[in-house]
Amino acid sequence: MRDRRRNQESEKRRQRSQGQRRIGVMGGTFDPIHHGHLVAASEVMDRFNLEQVVFVPAATQPFKAGREVAPAEHRYLMTVIATASNNRFTVSRVDIDRGGLSYTYETLRQLHAEDPEVEWYFITGADALESILEWKNAPELFELAHIIGVTRPGHVLGKAELPADSVSLLEIPALAISSSDCRERIRTGKPIWYLVPDGVVQYIEKYGLYR
Repeated sequence: MRDRRRNQESEKRRQRSQGQRRIGVMGGTFDPIHHGHLVAASEVMDRFNLEQVVFVPAATQPFKAGREVAPAEHRYLMTVIATASNNRFTVSRVDIDRGGLSYTYETLRQLHAEDPEVEWYFITGADALESILEWKNAPELFELAHIIGVTRPGHVLGKAELPADSVSLLEIPALAISSSDCRERIRTGKPIWYLVPDGVVQYIEKYGLYR
């Protein structure tokens, strides 16, 4: 019954999509945001004909709870700096202002409630797709948005258990960059220029982040 309902909702989304606003949502810790995130958002925006992409920095991601991360306000401001040059990129405080653990279901439900006429596309790393069925209210995610998994070159994902009509994969070469590698380079005194937007590099240096 639940699978049938998901299929019906997916069909309704497809039927409504012509002439309907399409907006992408890229959630993440963005610790820090880097060019891989920006290229991925741009490629998805082009491939799926999206009007814009909304970046949503998490307050605390459930699967990363307990890991030390930069304060939410720093991550939010770095994301604002990184996206400022593209007028089709925006940044939302929805997760940060809600506080606590940031669940994708709650984020999408809130965005959908604020603008139910929008066709939402949730952008995430393909590696995260492997555990998406373990996320809070996972079945409802596929009703609230089309899920797009962006992959690094050579990444192999088995998505047999995921609803094919609600999930798409897109390979992004620039995703070879990772936030964890950027943090490690900073800790060891190596440069992150050209991996991270210039303004973000300067922000990190100004506030001594990731030292």
